Amino acid sequence: MLEAMSSLYDTIGLGYSTGRQPDPRVAAAILGAIGDARSIVNVGAGSGSYEPENKRVVSVEPSVTMIRQRPKQSPLTVQAKAEHLPFPDDAFDCALAVLTIHHWSPVREGLSEMRRVARKIVILLWDQEVWDLFWLFDYCPDLRRHDRQRAVAISTIAEALGSCRVIAVPVPHDCLDGFHGAFWRRPAAYLDPEVRSRMSGFAQMPRHSYEPGLARLASDLADGTWQRKHAVLMERETLDLGYRLVIADRSQD
Repeated sequence: MLEAMSSLYDTIGLGYSTGRQPDPRVAAAILGAIGDARSIVNVGAGSGSYEPENKRVVSVEPSVTMIRQRPKQSPLTVQAKAEHLPFPDDAFDCALAVLTIHHWSPVREGLSEMRRVARKIVILLWDQEVWDLFWLFDYCPDLRRHDRQRAVAISTIAEALGSCRVIAVPVPHDCLDGFHGAFWRRPAAYLDPEVRSRMSGFAQMPRHSYEPGLARLASDLADGTWQRKHAVLMERETLDLGYRLVIADRSQD
């Protein structure tokens, strides 16, 4: 039986299993980072995106709403928080965390737990310095301020985990996973409240903080202003928005 456990995603997590499908190109980058690890703990696993099918996977997720959206054939799921992983030391080859550590509190405890239960750690997050430049924030600056407050610096991870490799993950123009930067070449998607509901940045902000900006975006799209200003983007297949894989591997020590 799923226990009552306070989780943000019990409120904002509806619809993730349909609108947040794993993108194969992002998945390939994650699998490359995981490498030959055979056992994986997916921390903050949500509805199960990016869990390797050919590995032994245990998923950790605090939200009942997210757990109930997982497919029936999904790996073993444990309801728990990153800051308190219910596993012995070195229980897994690799600990994976995909676009989740900005929700952990305190972050360093979650990182310490990942380091305790696995020798290799793979984390997908964003680099705020690059993310700051996203055109969407010209319309919705409060979203930028919100992300600045919750972003986890790569230096913080390195301090907690030791030496790390960092790999850029460009976002395809037709990305299947509806995370915040996925629609950089499809701006009209940000006008859709259902699409926005599956982005934690929008979901955590009051509507009055971004609706005027989105109304301006709608106007710019209607009269061609956005298209003229960002014509170069329409020629690109991928864009670096600051998404990064951070990899720490104690087995290399």
